[in-house]
Amino acid sequence: MPSITRGFRRREPGGDESRLPPGQHLVAGFPVLSAGPTPHTPTEAWSFTLDGEIDEARRWTWDEFRALPAEPVRCDIHCVTSWSKLDTEWEGVSLDTLLDEVETEAPYITAWCDGGYTTNLPIEDITDGRAWLAYAYDGRPLEPEHGGPVRLLVPHLYLWKSAKWVRGITLRPDDEPGFWESLGYHQRGDPWQEQRYWGD
Repeated sequence: MPSITRGFRRREPGGDESRLPPGQHLVAGFPVLSAGPTPHTPTEAWSFTLDGEIDEARRWTWDEFRALPAEPVRCDIHCVTSWSKLDTEWEGVSLDTLLDEVETEAPYITAWCDGGYTTNLPIEDITDGRAWLAYAYDGRPLEPEHGGPVRLLVPHLYLWKSAKWVRGITLRPDDEPGFWESLGYHQRGDPWQEQRYWGD
């Protein structure tokens, strides 16, 4: 699938360089990188499913999801293509909230999305206050080009792990590669260890 790349501007001067992982630079704007066309799912047609290796599958409609406790998230984000943004501001539901009442011993998850995109993560990377289902950015509803109505937000990993247009999480016993991982990207994607590709 072709890549869509928009929103790149000059490198941003200044900033706290100590907060930049190796090989990263600050960028103005919020670049858009997507494989394939941008889905536009209306909220009345949106739902989120939690299934797989759990005691019972769960599903939330948009209204049920928005009734869950939400929190602001201020974080730095890092794209595998080497740009970073500091102090981005989001709002969303912690994945701890969805998983608190779930019984599972699954060590991995697959996040799946509108448009057929998937990505895999160890469960420890989405628990203990490390990941959210984000529906707002910079005080406004999340735009489709940035993953709206809801995207996964896992800011301590490269941004491809923060899957856009997320519709569900499947808890798994195995670490099955997702879309980019099956094309050679790293299974985990820690920017501080420069885990960009298989073998890094």
